Amino acid sequence: MNKSVLISGCSGGGKSTLLAEFAARGHAIVEEPGRRIVKEELEGDGAALPWVDMAAFAGRAIEMAIADHKAAREQAGWTFFDRGLIDAAAALQHLTGEPVLEKLGAAHRYHQRVFLTPPWPEIYTTDPERRHGFDEAVAEYDRLAAVYPTLGYDVVTLPKIAVADRADFIVDSLPREPRQQ
Repeated sequence: MNKSVLISGCSGGGKSTLLAEFAARGHAIVEEPGRRIVKEELEGDGAALPWVDMAAFAGRAIEMAIADHKAAREQAGWTFFDRGLIDAAAALQHLTGEPVLEKLGAAHRYHQRVFLTPPWPEIYTTDPERRHGFDEAVAEYDRLAAVYPTLGYDVVTLPKIAVADRADFIVDSLPREPRQQ
């Protein structure tokens, strides 16, 4: 069973907070590639920042997401991802028209059920890693909500509820893990 659970959706929709909840519960998590890249780039030359060179940023995010996905296969239980390869490939394809999404998406599958955080203006904020506005976040969400079903994923939109309840909702939506021997 594929135990790599992808949480995608709208920027500022609560993904990072949700992953912190899963980590506190003892689950393996993978932080968003984009945020990690921005932090690295702000400490370096900044050539692959999304507001400097979005194609370079998306390319780095693809590479990082593939490495993250490969590493997660070694985990015993569920691994929860804050975004991943599909998000990065969808961004690159949207930006350049390069048809990378289907090929990469088929080669690196996540669990069948993908969870999307919907646009939630009441909690949306910008920060040093998230400089785009809410309208851009909603446009990205709309693209992702359209892309995932075309790749054969079962998309579940998360309710706008407290973080612990959201985590329970996700766990309850997944099949029970096989018992470890």
